[in-house]
Parts: sequence; structure tokens; C-alpha cells
Amino acid sequence: MDIYVGNLSPTITQEDLRKAFEAFGQVASVKVKKDLFTGQSKGFGFVIMLNESEALSAIEKLDGKKLKGQTLKVREARSRPKAWKGGRGRGGGPPFL
Repeated sequence: MDIYVGNLSPTITQEDLRKAFEAFGQVASVKVKKDLFTGQSKGFGFVIMLNESEALSAIEKLDGKKLKGQTLKVREARSRPKAWKGGRGRGGGPPFL
């Protein structure tokens, strides 16, 4: 299950987040989104846990808890709308003639 974690401290590391979630079960991967220029956390990240019951327990127990001075917002991650796929610079406009 993909889990969204918001309101992260700017100093949080992937290892900090992994440790918080490993208390509830096996963590497959952790990704803290970082600013390209500063290298600091953008304030959110994602955790993947393979066992759904462990993931649901982690969501329930960690939502609203403090980690590095910030109150976490934890919920099941939603997929992006299809309109977001492709990013900047990949089509979307008329072709050059």
C-alpha cells in the first residue's frame, strides 16, 4: 500500500521516516521529496508497505503524531490524475509548422 506522509520537517531524512513506519511492519520503500536547490524536504513523502493491515495500522497510529517537531498527516496515497502525466515540455501544444 502506498502511503502519503505530509507536514514533514525540513530536516527529516528517509531513514527517520523508515524507522517510524518500521515500528508497524515491513517497509518496502521510503521517499522524502526534496527541493532540488536546497536539498531540504519539501514537506511530504511516500512510504510503501506491502502488508495492507500493517499499513492501515501505521496510518491510524502515525496520523497526528509528532516527528521531529512536526505533526504528521498520514493517509493512503492517491494516484495522480491522468492530466498530470507527461510533465512540462512534453506536448500539449500545437506542433510547430
